Amino acid sequence: MVSFTILAGGYDVFVATYLFNAATSSLTLQSKSPTGSNPSWISLHPTNRSLLYAVNENSPGALQSFGIDSKGVLSSAIDTVASGGNSPAFATALSTGAVAVMNYDSGNGRIISTTLKGTKFDQASPTITFPKPAETVSHPHMALEHKDEVLVPDLGGDMIWRLKSGADGYQIQGSIPQPQGSGPRHIAIFNDRLFTIHELASTLSVQNIPPAPNGTVTTFASVSIIPPNPPAGAVYAAAEVLIPAPSAKFPIPYIYVSNRNTGTQAPEGDPIAIFEHVNQGLPNEGLKLVKQVFTGLDQIRGMEFGNPEKGGDEFLIAGGVAGTAGVIVLQRTEGGRNLEIVARNLDIPTRTSFVWL
Repeated sequence: MVSFTILAGGYDVFVATYLFNAATSSLTLQSKSPTGSNPSWISLHPTNRSLLYAVNENSPGALQSFGIDSKGVLSSAIDTVASGGNSPAFATALSTGAVAVMNYDSGNGRIISTTLKGTKFDQASPTITFPKPAETVSHPHMALEHKDEVLVPDLGGDMIWRLKSGADGYQIQGSIPQPQGSGPRHIAIFNDRLFTIHELASTLSVQNIPPAPNGTVTTFASVSIIPPNPPAGAVYAAAEVLIPAPSAKFPIPYIYVSNRNTGTQAPEGDPIAIFEHVNQGLPNEGLKLVKQVFTGLDQIRGMEFGNPEKGGDEFLIAGGVAGTAGVIVLQRTEGGRNLEIVARNLDIPTRTSFVWL
């Protein structure tokens, strides 16, 4: 086993650096790197793992770029650009070198071109405004690159928008409708299937990816992720969905989703639910609950698997956005059908997003 360096964002003025030693099952806070305020979501450059992007989840919001040294310490900000709206809760780097940033509170986002190997932002990149259905509010919450599109789940609009690049930058070319009032928050794609976690309904669904721009969508299954016998006063709001790529050690692509209990917290904390996608292509295609693993965390917003290199995908790091339970590392067991907490660090009470270096 080896040691892993992990960066963690949060609602503060720094990005934290942790060292996870798999041999000793220890998680140690190494440093805090100053940033702009509220770097709640962080993302690595797609090919340069020494370049980090971080949102500033404020009103108005911003996006920053940082260098990362060999110890996981960030440089001062290399560049900063306006996010084009309020409360950017997500950013991700695309294969083109551009960075997508989505503004949760203002119903818009930007896909920002970069120069100088991704370190500098094009300040003139246009803003994309998402349609606001009647009597609702647009809340874009994520961006996922898929082939020649960027898919954006809109929690307020109950829609997944399909963006495509054109002469005037990225434009909306179509959509994938979601159930009314479900609140699609985050998505993942595996084996030509679209998996959506719905915050307001606390459901996980699996759909086809219809032909662009507005092909027919089929929902093969939609299941609750709420644990059985929830504690009194619990109010669940789904947050994250992850599907690590299969490997020799973990051949089945289980689906891991986080439950946030935004109501009365129980001692066992929030669970991570593990699902299996079964019978793809058959009439009984569906989603099967494998396990609910309680974590002791309060309102899990961010979690991330390690890189497959050196066995990092055996481990999952997670943190809550409330309470004082800190950060935990879980190990996949039983071929990925279960999770076991192997390390915890309480030095920083809450964290909201992670990247493994």
